Amino acid sequence: MYIPKHFAVDDIGEKLKFIEQYAFGQLISHVDGRLFSTHLPFYLSPDKTQLIGHLAKPNPQSSQIDGQEVMVTLEGPHVYISPSWYAAPGVPTWNYQAVHIYGECQTTTDPAILRNIVETLTSIYESKMESPWTPEYKETMLGAIVGVVITIKEIQCKYKLSQNRSLEDRERVISKLKSMDSHALANAMQKQMPE
Repeated sequence: MYIPKHFAVDDIGEKLKFIEQYAFGQLISHVDGRLFSTHLPFYLSPDKTQLIGHLAKPNPQSSQIDGQEVMVTLEGPHVYISPSWYAAPGVPTWNYQAVHIYGECQTTTDPAILRNIVETLTSIYESKMESPWTPEYKETMLGAIVGVVITIKEIQCKYKLSQNRSLEDRERVISKLKSMDSHALANAMQKQMPE
């Protein structure tokens, strides 16, 4: 990913926090010599060295991805930014947060590992529900998926949040975002403002 210096995020803690917060993304690999993407939820391993998820067995990616170097893209809040929001002249742009993760993918059909993957994913997302559902997966259901374990080699992180604009312009953009109910991106921009 092209990352100009003022948009780069180098702090590993910030990168991992972003991955955990925005863990639904695209798994990109090669299938029959072409790029192929599947949209999936992921989670980080407890030691933060692996990204884990699963594919449907009929998905052609599941039979060809083992051993490949893959890329996972995760996206945070994003919004079109109008030049009319600036005090000084500018051009139309887009503010966003994104992470690209590169790593080697291994697949598994081991029922115990698959059960752990689906129960972990379910636990992460059900914990946010008012009345969490408790999973009960039959072995036949687990047989319909393939586990994906990506050993992370590189994490690229870009927060394009008007850091190249004046403080006045940044404050104007934050104000416009709040008026549009784009609070997540406004909050992300505020965190990037100088103290």
